[in-house]
This record gives sequence, C-alpha cells and structure tokens, in this order.
Amino acid sequence: MSGRPVYSIGAVAQMLGIPPATLRTWEERYGLPVPERSPGGHRLYSRDQIEQLRFVKAQIDQGISPADAHRLLAERAAAGSVPFGAREMAGTRLLILLAERDPYAAELAGYFLRTEGYEVAAALDAAEAARRFDELAPSMTVIDLLISPGSGLELCRQLKQRSGAPVLAISTLETSDQALEAGADGFLQKPLDPLQLVSAVKDLLGASAFLRPSSARPQ
Repeated sequence: MSGRPVYSIGAVAQMLGIPPATLRTWEERYGLPVPERSPGGHRLYSRDQIEQLRFVKAQIDQGISPADAHRLLAERAAAGSVPFGAREMAGTRLLILLAERDPYAAELAGYFLRTEGYEVAAALDAAEAARRFDELAPSMTVIDLLISPGSGLELCRQLKQRSGAPVLAISTLETSDQALEAGADGFLQKPLDPLQLVSAVKDLLGASAFLRPSSARPQ
C-alpha cells in the first residue's frame, strides 16, 4: 500500500454518489480505473482513482456517455492532465474523533488536523472512544486497530452500527482486509504521513473542514 490511504468501494460510492454496481460495471467494461485487490479480494481505491472517477462523473453529468467519458479520461490520463476538483464549502467545522493508543501519536495527528481547520477530540482506549462517540457524535472517527490492545476491529463494528459517519482505520500492520470487513471506509498504514492522513480525512468527509453543520464539540 506504500503508506497511502485506500478506500472501500462502498466509501467511494458514497463520496461520489455512484452505485457500487456501476463502479464494478465501469471497471469491467472500460478498464479505467482498476483498483487494487487486497489479499481477501476487496477492491481498494487510491485517491488518484477517486479523482479519475470524479472526472468521469462530471462528464456524464454534462451529458456525455459513460463510454465517451472514459475515453476522455484515458486521453487525459495518457497526457498526465486529469484534473482535480476543488470542493470547498462554507459551514460549521467538522469534528474528528481520534481513537489512538499512543498519546504522542494522537497529539501529533490532532495538531495536523487542527491546522486544516478540523476540530479534534481524542480517546486513548476503546471504552473511552465509544463513550466519546456517543457524547460528541463526530463527523468521522480515526481508529488505531491496536487500541486497548487489539480492540480496534470490534470498535469499528460498533461505531458503524451506531452511525453512518465514516471510519478510517489505521494500523502498523497491513490489516486492510480485516478493517474493511469490520466496516471501515478506508485504511492507512502507520507510521502516518501527516499529508496522507489529512488527504484521507478530506476524501472521506468531502475535502473541506467546513462542509457539513455539526453541533458536536470536543470537551
């Protein structure tokens, strides 16, 4: 995975408003983009592939056929000029809950997220994370799968059952399969690159720290 965030087909479908069945059909029919497959067979989309699909969707929304949109994508990709779309919107700051076993790592990740305009709350064990999730109703949760220790997968399952808010799983181990099966929307391997973390959060939330109203505030 080379330390870059990867996303499930369900997360990509939600980000772009494209049904998973349509994404599979496009992959089979046009061969671009083709996500990686995890050892367990899950489709793992990169950030660049999400932007490619966003480009295709924009063309289709303008009345171009899917075949022509993918042909245009192929031409742009060959020329190295597939555009990236800006999606900034005004609104209330979004709250990120960090369920992280390492206090220093939580502090560092929180710092970088706050510099991007997000509000951040942290929990250092699974029980505290579940409690703060219920109290704060965060817009997104980042879960270290080795929290508590090794309670991260069950925490993923619990939080996804309680809310549709995105979950980004992180781990020093390559456990993307287990994370996606537990309901995580994306996976990022540690040690975290701050820019990759911020990119993953932006992708799953819609790119802006000011995207959706939220009454939650860290205490």
